[in-house]
Amino acid sequence: MFAAAHYAALAVFVVSCWGIGRMLLTRIGVPMRRDVWLETAMAIATGIGLVICVFQAFAIAGRFAVVVVWAVFAIGIAAALLQAPAWLREVRMREVPAALSWLEKLGMVVLAVLAVPTLVAPMGPPVAFDELMYHLPYAREVALTGSLGIYDWLRYPWFPYNYNLLYAAALMVGDDVLPHFANALAGWLSVWIVYRLGVVHVNRVVACIGAAIWLGLGDYSGALIDTSVALFVLAACTALRWWRESPRTGVRWLALAAFFLGVAVGSKYQALTVTPLVAVFVLLHERRPRVLGVALACFLVPCVYWYARNAIMTGDPFNPIGARVFGFTNWNMQDYRMQFQDVQDHAGLPNPLIWAVLAVPFSAYWKRSSALRAAFVFCVYSLFVWSLTSRYPRYLTASLPILALTAAVGWQTIFGAIALRLRRAMPERDLIGALDRAGRWLGVALLVVVATFSVHQARRKVALFATTPVEREAVLRKRVPGYAVMDYLRQHATGRVYQIALIEATYYGPNPVWGDALGPWRYSDFIVLPPLEFARKLAGLGFEAIAVDVANAPLLEAQPGFLDQFALMYEKDGAKAYRNLQYKNDRKP
Repeated sequence: MFAAAHYAALAVFVVSCWGIGRMLLTRIGVPMRRDVWLETAMAIATGIGLVICVFQAFAIAGRFAVVVVWAVFAIGIAAALLQAPAWLREVRMREVPAALSWLEKLGMVVLAVLAVPTLVAPMGPPVAFDELMYHLPYAREVALTGSLGIYDWLRYPWFPYNYNLLYAAALMVGDDVLPHFANALAGWLSVWIVYRLGVVHVNRVVACIGAAIWLGLGDYSGALIDTSVALFVLAACTALRWWRESPRTGVRWLALAAFFLGVAVGSKYQALTVTPLVAVFVLLHERRPRVLGVALACFLVPCVYWYARNAIMTGDPFNPIGARVFGFTNWNMQDYRMQFQDVQDHAGLPNPLIWAVLAVPFSAYWKRSSALRAAFVFCVYSLFVWSLTSRYPRYLTASLPILALTAAVGWQTIFGAIALRLRRAMPERDLIGALDRAGRWLGVALLVVVATFSVHQARRKVALFATTPVEREAVLRKRVPGYAVMDYLRQHATGRVYQIALIEATYYGPNPVWGDALGPWRYSDFIVLPPLEFARKLAGLGFEAIAVDVANAPLLEAQPGFLDQFALMYEKDGAKAYRNLQYKNDRKP
């Protein structure tokens, strides 16, 4: 019932977004290459983007509330009911594919088996570091206040938070597991688009490989942001392709592509790296000021608020990333260096599954498909910019769907070349049968490996299921460091709470809870002080208690006089809570 309730809520959201998105797409026109399933996926993505813009507008006005969420969904459902008959006619009239080959059937089965863990992944409670540190705390604040505030107790109070508005809406109408489904939807939808693009532009085998690669690399268990950015970058590139193929309605597809890119840029700064390539591509084919003006407006609508707000309030539209150019506000130079050092510490090579991109120029499809050539340019550009900036594998996520599909063409090229060499080495009468037998055995082996992997992943995700309060607490105590102490303080603390090295449990602590390695509440401005000064500074700022992980607690307790200023309140699961004795003294007459 727990899973059914959440999937039912997701279904309502998907149908609503499809209704809103299709209502717009039918007015834009139809692409030259019709594919009802690709158009359906793009309609859902369009609806998600429009819903985000509506939520953002109400939140800017300070009027974002439950009634707004339900009203938008009701409008979407009504739009879906009105358009369902026409859509069903299109589905019935679609071209029926020919009988699938054994290789295509294998690809479909592998894809289905890989999807199983992703279907159970969203159902666990929030335990991922970033979702607990700032994604869900920010969404909770928006849900509680109905506005887009600046919460300086979070590590990234100035980030663009487009997709997080869906998490806020989910918290308004459901629980904190529901945001996981909003994130997973972005993954499933982008896998769907990758698959249909592969079918339309290459073949079904490549489509299965590309979709499988991206399905295996995506995140479906947390309320994070990278997967949603990848969805909108992919949707923008798809709309750009429709623009180039549909001269009569091309300007409208260009505007839609710009809108998708704006949603992505309004969700995470990393999406900005795609904009120069898109701008050059557009200017190579379109220079009319009116058309470019419309596209620019559609780009700005979803994202201009975040950057304009930052520029007006701090002077840095990319706060805090642009601090060295525009000046520091809540961060200082040391914070800036620590952040970028952390990124460098996580640097690594891209996943080996996408390395086959390098073989794409040798594909038989290279000369036939301008879409493939454009995708290859996008991949090369993305890898180049990524290598110059972060080299952090997660920061490549926005480009991974297109990288996965393009790499699939590369893998087909590589294995095709191997088959060609075998053909030359073996007598032709023996070749076909041998290759067929070898291919089927390899297919069986691949399916066994994929099934084993999927079962292992599914079991890990199922272990996080928590359908009762008791099960939920057991999972959180095991997976979230300091959860028990932070939950205790949430229930008992009357003043402010300062945490030390327990930022991962921010979401489960008092609302709000202060303390971080970076920003205005940085540890280095507090814990380096002698205990008496530390306690008095905290008391002056209204802090009643501190929460500390046990690894750091001995260092604090070893300081002379620390236990004279801080009394142990609660200890559990590797964390401690101390009462600030100066807090009470500071308020004596």
